[in-house]
Amino acid sequence: MTADPGFDLFLGIDWSGAKGARTRGIQVAAAGPGEAVPRLIANPYRPHGIWSRPDVLAYLIAQMDEGRRVLAGFDFAFCYAFEDEGAYFPGLPDAPGSPEAVWSLVEHVGQDDPEFYGAALYKRADLPYRDYFLAPGWRGKKYRYRQRLAEQAAASVTTPHPVFKCIGAANVGTGSLAGMRLLHRLRGLNRDIRVWPFDPEPGGELTMIEIFPRLYYKLAGGDPRAWGNRDNLTAVCGHFGASAGEIPEIRTEDEADALIAAAALRLLQADPALWRQARRAGASKEGWIFGAA
Repeated sequence: MTADPGFDLFLGIDWSGAKGARTRGIQVAAAGPGEAVPRLIANPYRPHGIWSRPDVLAYLIAQMDEGRRVLAGFDFAFCYAFEDEGAYFPGLPDAPGSPEAVWSLVEHVGQDDPEFYGAALYKRADLPYRDYFLAPGWRGKKYRYRQRLAEQAAASVTTPHPVFKCIGAANVGTGSLAGMRLLHRLRGLNRDIRVWPFDPEPGGELTMIEIFPRLYYKLAGGDPRAWGNRDNLTAVCGHFGASAGEIPEIRTEDEADALIAAAALRLLQADPALWRQARRAGASKEGWIFGAA
């Protein structure tokens, strides 16, 4: 990092790839500069307050329109493993070879699905990509347990699930596909938006980074399984400098993850060494989890 990006809004966003317009798994926590405990943000565009993926996009745009310089962390993988096989989809001719090409593919094949739902890439039987996925009722003949280099780096603290796995409670595969559609839409806006580490210098109106809330619990000596314990959350937030104010009422693990992520981002973003992880092997093709070293 060569210049202070000057962020004045830090968003921890617990994402979801679930189907539907009301996605209770999406939670947003916000923090400004300083030491205040982050606050949970209900969807301001709907009376029920439940987020949808398009409304998250609208919220990001609104923050930029109001002149805020935003650092937004999302807990989905920004791309797939590449370095192990030299390809995202080994053996497949004309397969995408860059993160942007992967996002474009996911958007193209899923364009008929609303709300950025992204499962078409592994559901459509007329396409060859489903062979690479593990999904409900389906194990592709080319599916293997592939990890990105960032996931291997994070494994020294806690292990993320591989991105081609789209089954199970803790899977990130379906959410990542929906997230890639979001990244594709953001790339299409005529704004100064950085997607780290593919854009290695943070800053502009909005910088998007990949987060792993469980990693932040571990870095703080906290217990992610005790997400409902206020003492645990207070200690983790305090480790990341968020000590002014009370922890809000937490009803779900997703809310706790968003809260911890917002607190962690505000502190960790000041460490130039973490931004330099963009130079790590694999980062330019696979992405990198912010904070994994």
